[in-house]
Amino acid sequence: MTFFSFIGRNGRWLGGAFLCTLFSSYGQTFYIALSSGGIRDEFELSHGQFGWLYMAATLTSAALIPFVGRSIDSVRIERYALFVVAGLAVSMVLVASAPSVVFLFAAIAGIRLFGQGLMGHTAMTAVGRWFSADRGKAVSIAALGHQIGEGVMPVSFVAITALVGWRGGWLVNALFLGLIVLPAVYFLMRVPRTPSPVEIEGRVSSRQWTRREALRDPVFWLLLTGILAPPFIGTTVFFHQVYLTELRGWSLSQFAGATPVLSIFAVLATVASGHLIDRFGSAALLPVMLAFVAAANLAIGLGDSASMVLVYMACMGISFGLYASAFGAIWPELYGVAHLGAIKAVVTAMMVFSTALGPGVSGWLIDAGLAFPDMIVAMGAYAAAASLLMVVLTAAVRRRLGRVD
Repeated sequence: MTFFSFIGRNGRWLGGAFLCTLFSSYGQTFYIALSSGGIRDEFELSHGQFGWLYMAATLTSAALIPFVGRSIDSVRIERYALFVVAGLAVSMVLVASAPSVVFLFAAIAGIRLFGQGLMGHTAMTAVGRWFSADRGKAVSIAALGHQIGEGVMPVSFVAITALVGWRGGWLVNALFLGLIVLPAVYFLMRVPRTPSPVEIEGRVSSRQWTRREALRDPVFWLLLTGILAPPFIGTTVFFHQVYLTELRGWSLSQFAGATPVLSIFAVLATVASGHLIDRFGSAALLPVMLAFVAAANLAIGLGDSASMVLVYMACMGISFGLYASAFGAIWPELYGVAHLGAIKAVVTAMMVFSTALGPGVSGWLIDAGLAFPDMIVAMGAYAAAASLLMVVLTAAVRRRLGRVD
C-alpha cells in the first residue's frame, strides 16, 4: 500500500491521532518557554527559581502519568481522548488566570500532565494498538503533529501575545482547544478501527508482555538511556532560549523564527522514518537520531554565529523526527499491544521526568555561575556516547525480534 493510499484508507484514525500530537504543543517546553520572560517578571522569579518551579511541576505530572495513563487500556479511546483534551484546556485557562505562584505551579503541572504527557500518550497508544503491519507509517503520520506544531505554534503564539499579552494568548488558545479541537478529536476517534487479518495473526503469534515483565527487562532500561536524550536535551535548550539569545547577542525572533527550519527537517525525517521502521525496525533509528542530537548541540555550544541557529534547528529537527516515530513504535514492537497503555504510561512518565530535570538543574547551574554554552557542549558529548551504545543495543534487539540478516 502506498503512503497516500494508506492515509486515504485510514484517514479518520490517523487524523484523530495527528490532532492529539499537534495540540500537545501547548504542553511542550518550547511553547511554554515563550512565556517564561513574562512569567518571571510578573511573579518576580529568577532563572533558577522558575526552573525549579517548572521542574517540580513537571515531576508532579510525571508521578501521575503511570496511574492516569494506564487506564487507556480499559476505557474507550475516544472517551479517554475527551478527558485528556478537556483537562488540557482547563489547565490552560488556569495558566491565563493564575493569581499567585501556587496557582501557577498547579497550572504548569496540569498542562505538562495533559499536554506533554497524555496527549501524545493517547495518540501513540491508539496508533500502536490499531496498526501492526504498517505501524511505522501510521506512527510517523501521527507524529507529524509534533513536528508541525514545533514549526507553527511558536510563531502563532508570538503573534497572538503581541496583541493580547501572554495571559491572553493562553486564554485564546484554551478556548480554541475546547470549542474546536475537542469535538473534532472525539468525532474522529469514536469509530473503532478493525485490524486486518494479517495484523490479527501477528498479534496472536507475538509475545504480549505485562508491564512488570517489561520493567524487569534490561533492554528496556538500556533503550531509555538513548531514547530519552532528545527530549531531555531539547527541553533544556529551548527552556533557556531567551537566556541563550541574550548570551549570544541574538534576538529572540532569530531563534524562535528559525523553528520552521526545525519543523521542515522534522517532517522530512518523520515521513522517512515510517518506511525505515517498517523495513528495519525502530531500534535501527536510535544511533542516527543521537548522532544528530550531538551535532546540533556541539554546533550551538561551540559557535556564536547566528548561522549556528539554523544548523541547530536542522539537526534537532531530524533527531526529533526520528525520535517521534521511534518512541511511538518501539514499545508495541518489542512488548506487544495487550498491555501497551500500561507500559507506555511508564515510558511517558520517564520522558516527562527527564524533561523536568533539564530546566531545574540547568537553571540552578546558571545561577551558580556555570556557562550555559558549556552545558550544551556536555549534552552533545553525552548524545555522541549514547549513539555508540545504541549501535550495540540495536543488534541485540534485532536478534530478539528475529531480524538478523
